[in-house]
Amino acid sequence: MGKPSHPRSTMENEAKVVVRNLRTSPRKLNLVAGTIRGMAAEAALAELSFSKRRIANDVKKALQSAIANAENNHQLDVDRLYVSEASVGKSFVMKRFRARARGRAGRLLKPWSRLTVVVRERKESL
Repeated sequence: MGKPSHPRSTMENEAKVVVRNLRTSPRKLNLVAGTIRGMAAEAALAELSFSKRRIANDVKKALQSAIANAENNHQLDVDRLYVSEASVGKSFVMKRFRARARGRAGRLLKPWSRLTVVVRERKESL
């Protein structure tokens, strides 16, 4: 008994990782994700290593996880991997209040994000 097996949602030559609940706004995260879209995996890791943005370290960990998934779970060649997709979505928003003048309250929104990284193996060039 048990649940029937789910068909694989990705193609045979790609691997994916989803990071939920990253503590940054989707707008800031998308700036970092946009820098690695379409890059070779090794070049993207180097780009993220030297980025000044705080969230770049978490994106780098996600990319390393996607590369490890490709190598260990799907037997893909690491040297031919590139970042085919790096998409960002909204997660929940924490709502807080800060005391303001004359008994009022100012609303603080603390957004969280979701990151999806898909690495794909390049076709062999003839």
